[in-house]
Amino acid sequence: MIFPLNPLEALGGGVTKTVLDNGLTVLIKEIATAPVVSLQVWYRVGSRHEPKGENGIAHQLEHLMFKGTKSRPIQFGRLFYALGSSSNAFTSYDMTAYHHTVRADQLEALLVLEADRLQNLLMNAAALESEKRVVISELQGYENSPEYRLNRALMAALYPHHPYGLPVGGTATEVEQFTLPAVKAFYQRYYRPDNAVLVIAGDVRAPRALELVKKTFGQIPRPTAPLKSPPLLPPVAGQSQRIRLTEPGSAPLWQLLVPIPGITHPDQAALDVLDMLLSGGRSSYLYQELVETGQASSAYSYGAALQVGGWFEVGAIAAPQQSLETIEQTVGKILERLAQQPLTPAELQRAKQQLKANFVLRNRDIDAQASQLANDETLTGDYRFSDRHLAAVEQVTAADVQRVVQTYFGRDRWIVGEFIPSEVVEGELPGRPTAQTTAPHLVGEPVDPQTIAAYLPQASGQTAPEVKNNAVETFTLKNGLRVLLLVDRSTPTVTLAGRIEAGTAYDLLTRPGVAHLTAANLLNGTGRKTALALAQTLEDRGISLEFTAFRDGVDIEGYALASELPTLLEILGEVLQEATFPESEFKLSQQRHLTALSLEADDPVRWGRRVLQETLYPAHHPLHPFATPESVQAIRRQDVVDFYRAAYTPEHTILTLVGDFDPAAVRSRLKDIFGAWQPQGDPLSLTFPAPSLPPRPLFKNAVIPGKSQAITYLGTPGIDRRDPRFYAAMLMNHILGGDTLASRLGTEIRDRQGLTYGIHSFFTAGRQAGPFIIQLQTAPEDTPKAIQATLELLREARRQGLTATELEAAKRSLSNTYLVELANVDVLARTLLSNASVDLPPEELQKFGDRLQAVTLEEVNQTLQELIDPDHLVIVTAGPAVSFNP
Repeated sequence: MIFPLNPLEALGGGVTKTVLDNGLTVLIKEIATAPVVSLQVWYRVGSRHEPKGENGIAHQLEHLMFKGTKSRPIQFGRLFYALGSSSNAFTSYDMTAYHHTVRADQLEALLVLEADRLQNLLMNAAALESEKRVVISELQGYENSPEYRLNRALMAALYPHHPYGLPVGGTATEVEQFTLPAVKAFYQRYYRPDNAVLVIAGDVRAPRALELVKKTFGQIPRPTAPLKSPPLLPPVAGQSQRIRLTEPGSAPLWQLLVPIPGITHPDQAALDVLDMLLSGGRSSYLYQELVETGQASSAYSYGAALQVGGWFEVGAIAAPQQSLETIEQTVGKILERLAQQPLTPAELQRAKQQLKANFVLRNRDIDAQASQLANDETLTGDYRFSDRHLAAVEQVTAADVQRVVQTYFGRDRWIVGEFIPSEVVEGELPGRPTAQTTAPHLVGEPVDPQTIAAYLPQASGQTAPEVKNNAVETFTLKNGLRVLLLVDRSTPTVTLAGRIEAGTAYDLLTRPGVAHLTAANLLNGTGRKTALALAQTLEDRGISLEFTAFRDGVDIEGYALASELPTLLEILGEVLQEATFPESEFKLSQQRHLTALSLEADDPVRWGRRVLQETLYPAHHPLHPFATPESVQAIRRQDVVDFYRAAYTPEHTILTLVGDFDPAAVRSRLKDIFGAWQPQGDPLSLTFPAPSLPPRPLFKNAVIPGKSQAITYLGTPGIDRRDPRFYAAMLMNHILGGDTLASRLGTEIRDRQGLTYGIHSFFTAGRQAGPFIIQLQTAPEDTPKAIQATLELLREARRQGLTATELEAAKRSLSNTYLVELANVDVLARTLLSNASVDLPPEELQKFGDRLQAVTLEEVNQTLQELIDPDHLVIVTAGPAVSFNP
């Protein structure tokens, strides 16, 4: 059966476009679904505009844009933090973008700050040297990934004489050679109003928003010199070739790149349909012929359409004992078949439906809509491009797909890459020579929030908006299944967020890996449908449904157009009650899990976190066990079936639905689907003994060969969500390291000393107490200094205490950020679910700000004394060999 495509509201509808006298392009879209606004400033300059020998300078400038201006000589991240803005930036081949989401009443302040750094950026030698060190740390972090190293080699071969073939961030060698005059010249040449697109989307009125833009950006004069950019020459692809890397790693990788034309080329619609056919879900060609056959643990495809060219990429990770040659042969046969045989109407319709559903679901929140509008205007000169592109997708025929495969995927165009893991290398790997000495004293003075306040633009005087008091309906079925419903008609979509108390903590009662494999096999077949039939039922309608096992439980994520909610609920009920776990599918998932474990062992971020948690918690604690190749290989299908029957029960399940639906109809449907669900055995139970602290700082170095950057974790046991200190701990964490650019740790370790690309702290507080963790990324030679500086900062914070002005700034920032985050329906659904999973009522949603405001400085400092003792931390560094003596 072919399902009809649902009509979509145009993304470009309701947009006001204005070009100011100074050349600035302004797009404004009124979206009154939440009291927040997204402000984005995109510059038409990226890595392809860089002079020869200065690869990476656009990205370096992006970093320097946060270092302050002549009128505000202060880290701008701290100013955005004070406004409660969710802010970030990125550099790509064709553009550099700065984006914020903030309370609607803070729009004018953000405009003032962005206009300030467009014309008054403060650049000096000290700032450049510090930030060069940070950028090199970032680049070395990428080098830890075999996929990145292989893809970088392939891109250089694909476009050997064009900037698209160079890495966007540059290389450490070139970054070290950047001079202050070169960076200033790049800034002065490209950062100008007639080279920028400014987008405002959210709870604004277009005339008022445009007035604010003219008041801030409109005062910047258009430069007298004409804008001079490199010519837009389409790249000429290199000749077909094969690249093989044999280096330390965990799993064989295969990649294929072919050149394709730029974003506005008429063939892009058919190429997007091809991409969905190849890797759009379980019914796709790559999944069915590579993953389902056991040749690959995972496979993907991706089309990158840039301004004047692009590439189409296909890749796979080989399953154990499978060859890359076999994978390449299979991909070749798939492409040959697509070139020779027309698609069936059902295949074509499924791909189109998935593309349209993905577009709607991807652009539900305000920030995403602003980004899409900015991207379209920057790359194509038309903010309505996506609407035209979707219309073109609807017109794609089977013959069009055949033609683009024939045109772009001939063997003479293939750039093929193979990554072959070498033998494990023993011993210490050399790191990058130190490029900058650390300041003589380890810890500087924290920045006074009153100083920050002095540089903030004057507030508009508007009343701060509050979290909407939406009526959340809750009910419990007779079997114990709990349901939360929240109607939100802002878009014709539905988000399902659920949790089943069947997480990996229960591996302590079985074998490590059982909980993960059970969740991974839920969609592998039921008493009524095979795995493929389940996938096609969902994907024909553009529905996404996934199950992921974490310590606290198995999280359910479902996304659908509102009209497809009945099907989403039906399939969910079927797999939760009737999963059959076919032996053949179980074996394949077991092999995929083994590959995932080998990849984890090669990833310093994941492996370091694992070693930290295994060290923090004793072997008999539910937070200690992790799956190993040996434990996973020992698991049998019956182990999974037994766990499913014992742990997947209605009284341990919560479902949250947020979106456009009729509550009465949903209540009735849920009762029909889940009313007969009953437990099949005795309930499982766990005990969580209190872990003990080490008598002194305990350091472990988890060495992984071939890594250029070290990932370090400093951890200690934390608290659960119902602990009365929760809000005090949240504020304490925010001041210490909750924001990389604005916290004490970020200001000192990253910004002042330049020792890390990123440092932040967090704690996991669910039904059970998780750890408090500080995470940082450093060059191996800088790691001991960074650890020591972090410990000293924590000791100083305990000695002197956090300050009242820091506390007030943290309260303001967290309250504002909370409001911004809840504007995203997916975050809203997950927040409701998280509260319900620890037995907090829906009203907790509205009480967040009041809870924060009630916390005293004494409570925050007492919580710091009780929870974080730098002399009793577990410290784990994963990656290169590092020596540190606590």
